[in-house]
Amino acid sequence: MRLALFGFLLIATAVHAAAPDMEHDWPWWRGPHLNGIAASGQTPPTQFSETQNVDWKIAVPGRGHSSPVIVGENILLATADEQRQIVGVICFDRVTGKQKWITPVHTGNFPPEIHKKNTHASGTVASDGERIYTNFYVNGKIMVSALSMGGKVLWSKAAGDFRPKKYKFGYGASPLLHDGNVIVAGEYDGDGFIAAFDGKTGRPSWRIKRRSDISFSSPIVGHVGGRDQLLISGLFEVCSFDPDTGNKLWSVPGTTQATCGTMVWDSSNDIVFASGGYPESQTIAVKADGSQVLWTNGVKCYEQSMRAHDGYLYGFDDNGIAYCWKAIDGTEMWKRRLGGPVSSSLILVGDVIYAGNERGDVFVFKATPEGFEQVHRTTLGDELFATPAFVDGKAYYRVAKQEDGKRQEYLYCFSN
Repeated sequence: MRLALFGFLLIATAVHAAAPDMEHDWPWWRGPHLNGIAASGQTPPTQFSETQNVDWKIAVPGRGHSSPVIVGENILLATADEQRQIVGVICFDRVTGKQKWITPVHTGNFPPEIHKKNTHASGTVASDGERIYTNFYVNGKIMVSALSMGGKVLWSKAAGDFRPKKYKFGYGASPLLHDGNVIVAGEYDGDGFIAAFDGKTGRPSWRIKRRSDISFSSPIVGHVGGRDQLLISGLFEVCSFDPDTGNKLWSVPGTTQATCGTMVWDSSNDIVFASGGYPESQTIAVKADGSQVLWTNGVKCYEQSMRAHDGYLYGFDDNGIAYCWKAIDGTEMWKRRLGGPVSSSLILVGDVIYAGNERGDVFVFKATPEGFEQVHRTTLGDELFATPAFVDGKAYYRVAKQEDGKRQEYLYCFSN
């Protein structure tokens, strides 16, 4: 579907800006606390389908794997008009699902090649309640931009070159917000980097030079090991940096060349986890000061992120097998084949985990080491790559369907 509304920009005349409410918003990739856990006390539906417990359903113009971001009255998605080579942000009303505005951020100069499963709008936007932040791959660069909450582009900067030579698969990392900075990664077989920019002005704050090789993971900040750590895997390492300065804290060998999933952590046991690896497969657990690799196995959660909870690690691997491991030593508690392939990440809501595969199959199961216990299974559309968001007892899913030979994306809101 062409983004016919790009070019017909509707901006609200007055927009109330406030810091995200971590109990009632989902302001960035991996949710309010960056760990794939919804706010406590929620009761979203565990029984739902394309016709059951649907609050609303709205067509999404364009194509993207960007996951829903929810701040205040707004639901925000990145999207791309591939025919006209336009990438931008679209805003829907949180209550009704109606489109409020759509803003083109960059036009033209798309990369000539990306992976057939990837899109030009795969990174999830982030918002601090005052601005919306994006990063897109255009004109051989990673461009980071800030928009107002009404959809006006405030600034746009080239974070750095991005010109992969060997693996021209595109880009998918999401921007990260920390202490007033927006942090973006561009890791490729050239002048790879992780860089921070002042969120208000776009001025550079710090920059890390990365190994000249390709990887696709989003950086994340976790409070583990007694401090905030910027964590990222890939490029043959599991790494930790100071998110305020970019200084390296520690690194250990792991996950071979490339990863896509975002790292997770267990604060109670001071352990961080990564998975993926191309060409080899590995899931790895590391003491949060980098002093010890606690355990590894050969399971590969390459694009999708795992979930740590109550001393256990849960994964949904590329082949569609769900796992539960003991966090401290990697003991396999159970595994169950559900069906793959998998790109969407695990989300914990209360005592259940929501998972999905690329075919649109959605699974809800108990987060318990006692054994696999399925709560619900359904199918939403024909494609599910984006990770759902859960706020105020509602679940938001971005999916795609084939209709009359054409691909159409939809955003669903489910509630009890």
